[in-house]
Amino acid sequence: MSMAGLTQYSAANLVGEAGVDPGTWNRSPPEEEIAETTAAIGKRGIRVVQVPDRRGALEALTGLIPRGAEVMHGSSTTLIEIGYEELLRSETMGWVDLHGRITAENDDRKRAEIRRRSVAADYFVSGANAIARTGEIVACDQSGSRVGAWPFAAGRLIIVAGVNKIVPTLGDAVRRVREYAFPLENARAKRAYGTPSMIGKCVILENEKAEGRITLILVGEALGY
Repeated sequence: MSMAGLTQYSAANLVGEAGVDPGTWNRSPPEEEIAETTAAIGKRGIRVVQVPDRRGALEALTGLIPRGAEVMHGSSTTLIEIGYEELLRSETMGWVDLHGRITAENDDRKRAEIRRRSVAADYFVSGANAIARTGEIVACDQSGSRVGAWPFAAGRLIIVAGVNKIVPTLGDAVRRVREYAFPLENARAKRAYGTPSMIGKCVILENEKAEGRITLILVGEALGY
């Protein structure tokens, strides 16, 4: 199984264009901070699976989704970097790929309807923009096609994030979105689509009451924005 690794849209290739400060917002925290963060997340009803690297992340992810399951994912540089999208295109896992159905649909109305229904997939896979050491997980997107699944719609939500997303407080998590993740995503959108992005919808996972619904795969390296 090949690994996608860095791409032209990885943070390292957009930092200068985006004008962001990776020293502040893309640091690798010490082990004690990671341990504090995982404990805080666990207390909020979210399962944490720690893995050392992107290969471990992909293995953990595939182990959580059974064959035949309905799967959807949000746009995520992290998922590209761990090789998830490449694996999905290989069609070797036996999943029902809703994202593939969306991109294959040529009728605009039908495509929009599939996209709306896709946030309620059995398994929704996503990246995140920031994680507070106090346990909150934050994500924003333009249309809501990713974060719409987070609060309730998806049967099970699997989030993959590098430890570089960890910041001290919820306030810092929101700042990270605005001062780091969004400028990088905006630069990516301009390169990829020729149009700028915007912050449209934001979700904060603070507590989850449905046992086992949300799993965070926390990767011990820098990934995504």
